[in-house]
Amino acid sequence: MGTWKLNEVKSKFSPEAPKNNTVVYTAVGDNVKVTVDGTDKTGKSTHHEWTGKFDGKDYPVTGDSSLDARSYKTIDARTLEFTAKKKGEVIATGRIVLAADGTSRTVHMSGTNAEGKKFSSLAVYDKQ
Repeated sequence: MGTWKLNEVKSKFSPEAPKNNTVVYTAVGDNVKVTVDGTDKTGKSTHHEWTGKFDGKDYPVTGDSSLDARSYKTIDARTLEFTAKKKGEVIATGRIVLAADGTSRTVHMSGTNAEGKKFSSLAVYDKQ
């Protein structure tokens, strides 16, 4: 839980990859809400939200025209896997790993954008 800020110096993005500059995880009852602010491949600001459980099931995403559902699955105490979908088709997958000291997390993501171009990223976030 908490607020995570992108560390661009430690991160690597392909030209087609979106950048999530700030990611906030908050508890909402027995669910988790993930709020993301970033930029698309052209530098345009983006904002989207997801609320659900880390149970591997799809939950709706609001505010992002490139996807409409995302699922998270807990692998272990420090690792999540996620899948992003648009109209039922997988457009991106990834893995989030929390550092042992809890001060940073690494997100590996790969997928295909709306134009059919593949992208990948290795994003490192510092806890705020």
